[in-house]
Amino acid sequence: MFVKSIPLRSRALLLLPMLWTQSAQAHGIAGNRYFAGTMTFDDPAVADELILPNFNYLGYPAQGSDAVENRINASFARLLTPTLAFTIDSAWVHQTWPTGRTSGFDKTSIGLKYEAYRDNRHEALISIGLAWGIGHSGSVAIGADAPDTIQPGIFFGKGFGDLPDSLAWLRPFAVTAAVVDEVPIGTGGMALAPNLVTGGFNTVPSPAVETLHWGFSIQYSTLYLTSRFNGGPPREEPLNQWVPLVEFRFDSPRGQQTAATANPGIAYVAVTWQASAEAIIPLNRLGGTGPGFRAQLLLFLDDLVPSLFGKPLLKDHPANNQTAW
Repeated sequence: MFVKSIPLRSRALLLLPMLWTQSAQAHGIAGNRYFAGTMTFDDPAVADELILPNFNYLGYPAQGSDAVENRINASFARLLTPTLAFTIDSAWVHQTWPTGRTSGFDKTSIGLKYEAYRDNRHEALISIGLAWGIGHSGSVAIGADAPDTIQPGIFFGKGFGDLPDSLAWLRPFAVTAAVVDEVPIGTGGMALAPNLVTGGFNTVPSPAVETLHWGFSIQYSTLYLTSRFNGGPPREEPLNQWVPLVEFRFDSPRGQQTAATANPGIAYVAVTWQASAEAIIPLNRLGGTGPGFRAQLLLFLDDLVPSLFGKPLLKDHPANNQTAW
């Protein structure tokens, strides 16, 4: 699943307790609304996009100790049709423990994502996805030696720019949300656990647990504070603007406690890219041992390389108009 390359703490049960040519063709636009690409869960956009990098830094409790993780995620999506994209994502992870350091690749996932519903006038967008987490494609050293997983998901965005004049102060706001159920197929894998007595690591079984990844964001579009917004169909694409936002992410393994974080930050969207940065604030012990940080560069490939990404692979025409009413 193109889940903005977020950490999948369910990759190992042992780690859970420790651990957008100039016309807009895609990239989360619905009428006057640009839904910023979120960093802790996937947004509703179905588009030609590349995320490189998405960097995360966070400490979390681990097997009676603490670990600090630096993660560099990468994600790619390619339109097959105007409303269907192929997706792939993975990550390189470096972990620091009291007994040493470990590093390796996280599990790779490939999938499909489909735009199921669009209402430009009312700034609404819904997409669905299905991904395959490739079993044992991740490193034992970072607890990513997990079995195959199936990851169905739904992704939603709704802006409030259609509200009446009496509620004009709410028009800049929007919400996005995502729910992805990661279902393991088969038993678990292996992982390294720190041994505080020997000062090394032990190889231990890593059970596979079904985990619900879910979250939502509250976004504020500064475009609505300018003359570019007139209450009618947009005169131009809603780009070149700042979008302050806060994301809330939750990871809920079946039968276990949920890990939760709040992630306040800001994004700037240009014509060919979006840059974002957020603080990571744990809402409970499983969410982290202290504040962390993440930053992301999202590239709109159809604008950067229109000769390669100017139209879907399986269609002769570009993506659906995302601003017309």
